[in-house]
Amino acid sequence: MASTSGHPEAHFTAEAAYTALITGGTSGLGAEFAQQLAARGHGLVLVARDGHRLADAAAGLRARYAVPVETVAADLLTEEGRATVTARLADTANPVNMLVNNAGHGLAGNFADNDLERELELLRIHAEVPLALAHAALRSMAQTGGGRIVNVASVAAFTPNGTYSAAKALLVNFSRWANVFYRDRRVSVTALCPGLVHSEFHDRMGMDKRSIPNWMWLTADQVVREGLTDANAGKPVSIPSARYKALALVARLAPDAVVERLVRRSR
Repeated sequence: MASTSGHPEAHFTAEAAYTALITGGTSGLGAEFAQQLAARGHGLVLVARDGHRLADAAAGLRARYAVPVETVAADLLTEEGRATVTARLADTANPVNMLVNNAGHGLAGNFADNDLERELELLRIHAEVPLALAHAALRSMAQTGGGRIVNVASVAAFTPNGTYSAAKALLVNFSRWANVFYRDRRVSVTALCPGLVHSEFHDRMGMDKRSIPNWMWLTADQVVREGLTDANAGKPVSIPSARYKALALVARLAPDAVVERLVRRSR
């Protein structure tokens, strides 16, 4: 029987309990994904660099929601860290049914003024790492009845806005293609493209948020709630909130110089 999204029915549904692996699972959108999925009864595999913070987050989720929570302390910018996480994704005896590629960070400044190694790290964490994990997940999900992949991108993917937006554009285009190509393997792939979200992300960049109008900010709760709804429906791209859907449309149609100038002023 086909699903309403046009994808074949997998061996799990949005209502049945499954296991989700979330990178960057202890803060920001990752922590919100963990909360909302645990509240729905799903098991979790949380991935982050800080083992102590992982342990605290897992204990809190287990106590509040009575769901199984595994932790994987790994630095995804290292070969060893990626290998540890891809090995967990490849374990078909204990399958992961949803992958949330969320880990990432931003950089202040522009490409030529920043240190090149930091720019290359940004590219790796936002493009190379999600692709490596998606590669492992797609293979194992095809063997275990299907699954979902959520690649946390950004509405910046639709704007000319430096290397961050370029990396996120890669994720959006990959997700659109993969969502079509792998539907016969019962796997959906969704690029989640939020705008500005109240989280630790911008604080870690040292970004001055005072100049940004209040209407531009979204809550992590809304972003994840809408993202999960769209992922469960098998949509290739999810842009939370009507205002950011409209802004993404404008960004596609307006001249690059105009969009770049507006984005720069909002930072």
